[in-house]
Amino acid sequence: MADIYVGLIVLEINGVEYEVQSFEPNVKTNRKVVKTMNRTGRALGHAKGIEEYELKVTVAIPKSGEPDWRAMLDAKLTIYPQDGGGKRETYTGVFLVEVGSKFGSDNEATRDLTLGALNYYTE
Repeated sequence: MADIYVGLIVLEINGVEYEVQSFEPNVKTNRKVVKTMNRTGRALGHAKGIEEYELKVTVAIPKSGEPDWRAMLDAKLTIYPQDGGGKRETYTGVFLVEVGSKFGSDNEATRDLTLGALNYYTE
């Protein structure tokens, strides 16, 4: 019997679906080593940090109706498997950090978005 894996995803921002070429979420835990002077001469613990969420998204540029990416503040971003099943992943408090464009002779024009998020949960 073959295993079934998650395939394509659907990305929604504030309930509107976007054509996405790639989506790369990164989580930084920001845990730090606590160095103390002790007999062993090595660190013996760590301190909890504040998590940071960074999302890199590449979207196709539509001929008309492209959103004003620079105005994105406190958005809700949800991804889920296209074929159903699996879990929905939701990021809230999403804001734009950086936007760039890519134009090539072989591909369609795209926007590269770097987003930050304040919260993450699965549904």
